[in-house]
Amino acid sequence: MKAREGDFIETDEGLIFDVKGLVHPTNRIIAFIRYFPRENGERINEERAYEKVYSLSKRYDWLKRNFPKYLVYDPVFDETLCEVPVEAVKEHFIPIQKLQKLRSSKSLDELENLALKLAILLKEAANISWSAIGISGSLMARLHTSSSDIDPIVYGSKNCFKIYSVLQRMLKNGDSPFKPYTREDLKILFDFRSKDTFINFEDFVTVESRKVLQGKFLGRDYFIRCVKDWNEIDEKYGDVCYKNSGYAKIEATIVDDFESIFTPCKYKVKNVRVIEGPKLQPILEIASFRGRFCEQAKTGEVVIAQGKVEHVMDCRQNCEYFRLLLGNKPSDYMILA
Repeated sequence: MKAREGDFIETDEGLIFDVKGLVHPTNRIIAFIRYFPRENGERINEERAYEKVYSLSKRYDWLKRNFPKYLVYDPVFDETLCEVPVEAVKEHFIPIQKLQKLRSSKSLDELENLALKLAILLKEAANISWSAIGISGSLMARLHTSSSDIDPIVYGSKNCFKIYSVLQRMLKNGDSPFKPYTREDLKILFDFRSKDTFINFEDFVTVESRKVLQGKFLGRDYFIRCVKDWNEIDEKYGDVCYKNSGYAKIEATIVDDFESIFTPCKYKVKNVRVIEGPKLQPILEIASFRGRFCEQAKTGEVVIAQGKVEHVMDCRQNCEYFRLLLGNKPSDYMILA
């Protein structure tokens, strides 16, 4: 079973997980609980009612209380992760297939219609194929509400950069249906994110106001996820091992932001100064599996970041180094220095 970032999977118990990353164990899928069946739940599809779990910590807590079998220690990533055995998967939700269904449907609700309009506009403006774009999020799982976001997903580096370029132009065009977030919009986003990421509002505005992959489309929030295609993924599970080496706060200069638009994202760094935590060297990159850390900084900028330090052992390149991983704790962050 090939599952990747942006896909959902549903288990025999009716639990719906969102798949994280691009590298998974042979018979398990790394995925975090997103929706669980609950009588009188706020999310309803044609089969049952569901409740959504938002923050990462609450996802772990909920599984620990209710389905601890899905929490396992992973020796490759050296941490306890949510991993679902392939044989436990009842349904595999794929964004490209969801968009195909929207295109062929003769009856769409408001959000579905907006999502289809957005996808058509981006696809045509960027001149990419239908096989390179999909719709993820609550809409894909048929659990969206009247206020849900639109969650497009684009596959393949070339396609992603085409879309990114188109969005940059559209966000500068006052007549475009795409609008950047206003300060008021960012305050709403900050109030939501601050439950799971502790930084101050001004730092948040400085970083988030520059982002292209999020904003409003015809008045509706969107977040576009860029994911590498299968033929661009050269890492197999176990090729690279990660060892937890503590927690640190660093100052660093971004020397390569090429992978900053992708989920997972990565920033190559130099001139690293450890402000707090273990003084381990060389720290060569800052990485995250969470979309909120995409577009966080640009090449040449100096950042201050705090997160988990990992010792990276790459068998393919026969090299070792350290990286800072963001997103596991609410105290993780990256801001401009």
